[in-house]
Amino acid sequence: ADALEKARFHSVQDESYLGDTKDLEIKLEHDPEAKTISIVDTGIGMSKADLINNLGTVAKSGTTNFLEAMAEGADTNLIGQFGVGFYSAFLVADKVSVTSKCNDDPVQHVWESSADASFTVVDDPRGNTLGRGSRV
Repeated sequence: ADALEKARFHSVQDESYLGDTKDLEIKLEHDPEAKTISIVDTGIGMSKADLINNLGTVAKSGTTNFLEAMAEGADTNLIGQFGVGFYSAFLVADKVSVTSKCNDDPVQHVWESSADASFTVVDDPRGNTLGRGSRV
C-alpha cells in the first residue's frame, strides 16, 4: 500500500507520472502448475539500487533492529518497519523473486534470493513487463 501511496503522491505533482498505468492496485495471483503465489502492484516500483539497498540489507540489519526494539519493550505493531514481514516469505518458499520497474530507471530488474544470505539482481531478460510496480 505504501508503494501505491507514493505513486499517487507523485501523480499529484506530475500528471504524466502514472503513464499508461492509471489504476493503482494490488493483485494476488496463483499459478498452481508453477506452485507460486505472486503479489503484484502498480505502485512506485524499485530501481536496481533500491532493490539492493532495500531488500539486500533489510534482513541483516532489520531483523536485528526489530529484536533489539522488542527487547526494549517496543510495540509488536512495529514489525512492518523492520522488513521482517517481507522476509517471512522464506518460511513458505525456497526462493523469493522480486521483479520491479520504476519510472526513474528505464530497465526492469529481478532480485532473487534463496534465504542463504546472498542475492542477485539482474536486468530482466523479458524486458519491461510491468510498466511500473513490483511483483513478489
